[in-house]
Amino acid sequence: MSLLRVNNVTRTFGSLVAVNDVSMTVEPGELRAVIGPNGAGKTTFFNLISGFFPPTAGTIEFDGRDITAWPADRRVAGGMARTFQITEIFPELSVRENLRIPVEVALGLRLRPWLGRAQDATIRTRVDELLEMGGLTGKADRLASELAHGDQRATEIMMSIALRPRLLLLDEPTAGMGDQETYDITRLVRRLHRDGKLSIVLIEHDMRVVFHLADRIMVLAEGAMLAEGTADEIAKDERVQAAYLGKTE
Repeated sequence: MSLLRVNNVTRTFGSLVAVNDVSMTVEPGELRAVIGPNGAGKTTFFNLISGFFPPTAGTIEFDGRDITAWPADRRVAGGMARTFQITEIFPELSVRENLRIPVEVALGLRLRPWLGRAQDATIRTRVDELLEMGGLTGKADRLASELAHGDQRATEIMMSIALRPRLLLLDEPTAGMGDQETYDITRLVRRLHRDGKLSIVLIEHDMRVVFHLADRIMVLAEGAMLAEGTADEIAKDERVQAAYLGKTE
């Protein structure tokens, strides 16, 4: 059974058609990329999947359930997590504290006025696991605001992983990064996919990242699906080259 099925979704804003009759299927353990030029509808498509907007038409299924009407928080509780183009962390807290918050949420302990010793030990152990997984152990007690952009992004990704999602949506995870930071985040995403057996859908502009990571790629243009296939198929598609990769006749 497919993990995610997006069935002919459309989203309009007045007379603007931001997403037009787009379908996508994500299998368990798949890493899927969504690419396209600016204004192609990629982030709106992510907003439909993650529950920030309802589709004007079409349906969305997750793990065999129709979640079209589910709000974002219910989708998170059901096993879906998402990062954003602009990094969403708590800058005034340490990296460790940033990770502790979603760990408590995942354990159903958030806003408890008192935690037992065993519960606190469980939280600490899980936070340490996430720090190591994200390559952040040496920066655990630094304020998130003091970190380089790549480490802030890694912190945000690990905050999402703390929720134990079955599907992770990454919106431009390497945006604004230099070569080394891009390499580090790409390695992290690959590790989460391979070692964690995590299903991932990402929006990304850096074609080096897309072609290195993605099992399959979907190309959007003007709100509609232009092409879909493997990295090799997409690289050779003349429609994609004309619309996105910059080929001219």
